[in-house]
Amino acid sequence: MLKKYQMINESLKGLKVIKRDGREVLFNRHKIREAINKATLASVGSIKKPLEKVLNDVEQAIIEEIYQRHVEDVKIYEIQSIVEHYLIEANLISIAEAYISYRVYRDLERSQQTNINFRIQQLLKKDRQIVNENANKDSRVYNTQRDLTAGIVAKSIGLKMLPAHVANAHSKGEIHVHDLDYNPYSPMTNCSLIDFKEMFANGFEIGNAQVESPQSINTATAQMAQIIANVASSQYGGTSANRIDEVLAPFAEKNLQKNLQIAEEWIENEEERNKFAIQQTKKQIYDAMQSLEYEINTLYTSQGQTPFTTLGFGLGQSWIEREIQQAILKVRLEGLGREKRTAIFPKLVFTLKRGVNLTKKDPNYDIKQLALQCATKRMYPDVLMYDRIIDLTGSFKVPMGCRSFLQGWQDENGDEVNDGRMNLGVVSLNLPRIALEAEKDPSKFWQILSERLKIVGDALVYRVNRAKEADPNQAPILFKHGAFGIRLKEGEEVNQVFKNKRATVSLGYIGLYEVACHFYGPEWEINPKAKAFTLEIMQRLKEKADDLSNEYGYHFSVYSTPSESLTDRFCRLDCKKFGRIDHITAKGYYTNSFHYDVRKSPTPFEKIDFEKAYPKFCSGGFIHYCEYPNMQQNPKALEAVWDYAYDRIGYLGTNTPIDKCYKCTFSGEFEATDRGFMCPECGNNDPETCDVVKRTCGYLGNPQLRPMVEGRHKEISARVKHFKRSISHSDFEKDEGKWTVDE
Repeated sequence: MLKKYQMINESLKGLKVIKRDGREVLFNRHKIREAINKATLASVGSIKKPLEKVLNDVEQAIIEEIYQRHVEDVKIYEIQSIVEHYLIEANLISIAEAYISYRVYRDLERSQQTNINFRIQQLLKKDRQIVNENANKDSRVYNTQRDLTAGIVAKSIGLKMLPAHVANAHSKGEIHVHDLDYNPYSPMTNCSLIDFKEMFANGFEIGNAQVESPQSINTATAQMAQIIANVASSQYGGTSANRIDEVLAPFAEKNLQKNLQIAEEWIENEEERNKFAIQQTKKQIYDAMQSLEYEINTLYTSQGQTPFTTLGFGLGQSWIEREIQQAILKVRLEGLGREKRTAIFPKLVFTLKRGVNLTKKDPNYDIKQLALQCATKRMYPDVLMYDRIIDLTGSFKVPMGCRSFLQGWQDENGDEVNDGRMNLGVVSLNLPRIALEAEKDPSKFWQILSERLKIVGDALVYRVNRAKEADPNQAPILFKHGAFGIRLKEGEEVNQVFKNKRATVSLGYIGLYEVACHFYGPEWEINPKAKAFTLEIMQRLKEKADDLSNEYGYHFSVYSTPSESLTDRFCRLDCKKFGRIDHITAKGYYTNSFHYDVRKSPTPFEKIDFEKAYPKFCSGGFIHYCEYPNMQQNPKALEAVWDYAYDRIGYLGTNTPIDKCYKCTFSGEFEATDRGFMCPECGNNDPETCDVVKRTCGYLGNPQLRPMVEGRHKEISARVKHFKRSISHSDFEKDEGKWTVDE
C-alpha cells in the first residue's frame, strides 16, 4: 500500500492546479489536509489523534481519485467537489458540513471585498477599519464622509479591474495594493515634488484664474498654498516643497527692493534706510511663513483631508535664505491658535550639511540650534543628512510626503532633475505571511518569496500602465500648468513625464522583524546570522526592483512602507489564518519596515548602528527614528544623536512626549488607553481640551481628533524610550569621526 501511494505521489508531481484567479500552481497534497484542518478546527476544536487518522485517510483517498482521472491539470473547485463528495460518501457528515460551511464562508468573504452595499453598511456603522484607516482624515465631517463613500465604490470597482491573481493576493492579505480608493479606478499618480520654481517663473492656471509670477514672498506663499491644495486634490499621497528657503528667496528679495524704495522717500540716512528695509523684509518673511502654515492647516482637499505637505529647507546661506529658515522654525515653535497647539502639517524636514550647519564653525550652526529646540518641543523638524542622501539615492532632495525618495535622474541635456517628478504607486508585500507559510523551512521561504514577488511585479506594472492612461485634462495642474515640470499640450501623452525612469514606482514591504523572529526567535537582533538573513531578503527585493526597472524603463525601487493601517490589516488577517503567535501575530501589529523592535530599548546609537545597513537596499523610501523622554531642557543630547547619525544614516525623526492638557496644565506624555490617550494627572481625554501628538509612522498625527486603526494604536503604545538616563552632549566624545559612550 505504501509503495502504491509513493507511486501516486510521484506521478502527481507535475499536476497543475488552476486557481480561481487563473494562476497555475503545482499540486500540493498537503493543501487538502490544511483546508480540512481549518474547516474542522471551527467545529471540532483542537485536532485530536482519531481525527488525525481520518485526515490521513481523506487525504489519500482524494489524491487517488485525482490520480485515476489521468489529467494534466485540475481546477480548484474540482478538488473541492471531490473532497465534499468523499466526506459524504464516507459518512463523515460533521466534517463534510464543516468543510462546506468553511468554503461558503471563504466565498462570501471574497465577495464582500467587492460588495459595495456591504462596505457602505460598514461605513454607516462606523467600522474602525474603514473610518480610521487614514489618520489624516476626520471621518466626522461631511466632505470626508463623501470621500470615504466614494472610496468604497472605487475600491470595489478597482479590485475588479486589477488582474485576477493580483486582486486575489490582495484580498487574502498576501500583498497590499495601496490607495485602491483612487487607483486603478482613476489613473491617478501618487506623491510628488512640485516644481514651484518653474510655476512661479512662468505662471500657471487654477480653475478659471490665470496666475502671474508673484512679486513678493507674501504672494508667493499664498500661491504655494493654492498650488498645494490643487495638486493634493489631483493625486493621492504626499506632496513636497523642495529647498523652499532657496525657492522663496528671490521673492523676498523683491520685498527688500520695495522696502528700500519706500525708505528712500522718507529716510535720508542710508544706514537707517537699509536698517528699515531689512527689518520690514524680515517681518514680511515671518508673516508669509506664518500664513503658509495656517493656510495648509486650514485647507481641505477634495479627498476630505489636510494636504499632506512636506517643506524641505536648510541649505541656503544668504541672509534672506537664513531668515526664511528661521521663520519656518519660529512659526512652528509658536504653535497654532490661542492654545498654541502643535501643527501636524506641514511636515518639516531640515537638512544637515557639513560646512553649512553641522558644527560650531559652520555659518548656519545657529539655525541648527533653533531646529534642535523646535524638535524637542514640536517633534519636527526631522533631519536629512546631505551626504548620505546622495550616497543612498544618487542626488539630494527631500522626500515626497513622509519617506518616498526619488532616485537621481538627469534629462537629455545631462542636467539633474528632482522637482516636477513623481511616484506612480505602491504595492506592499506581507513578509511575515511568507515566513509563517514556510514553517521555518528557509528553502520554502525563498520559493514563496519568489512567487509573491512575481505577483507584486505584475501589480506594479499594472499601476504604471493605468497611470499612463490619464489625459492631461484630468489633472491640468499636474500635466499642463507646471507642477510636474513639463507642460503638456492638448492630446499629448502623459507618459512623457513618466518614462525613462523619470517616475518611480514602489515595491513596499512590512514586518522584517517578525520574519526573523519566526526563524531565529524574538531576540534575533543580536544574532549575526539572523541579521544576515534579513539583509538577504532586502537584497532579493532590490534585485526584483532592478530587474523590473531594466525591463520596463520606469524606476522601480524598494520602499519601506509607512504601514499606517497595514500594520493592523496584515497582522489581523494572519492572526485569523495562523492563530495567535507570540511576538508575531499576538502583538496585534506588525513592525514597520526594518525597524528595531519597538518594545526594546537600545540606545539611540545602538539603534542607528543596527538599522544603518538596510537603506541601501530600500532607497525608494526609508526613515529612522528614536524614542526619547522629555528633551526640552536637554537639546544637546538630541544634537549628539544627530551628529552621530550624520555619516551613518540619511533620514532621522525625533519622537519625544509633547502632549498637553489644558484642564490641569500637564505637559509630557499621556497614558495609552484602549481607544486613545488620557492625561495622567486628571484623566482628561477630551480633544477640545487636550493636545495629543504622536508619530503615526513617517508623519505626526493627533489620535484624539483623528483616531488610528487598532494595530497602529497598539504599536504606538508599545514603544519604549531609547534613553534610559539623562544624557548631555558632554557624555560623548568624538574621536576620528566615531562616537563612543564615556562611561
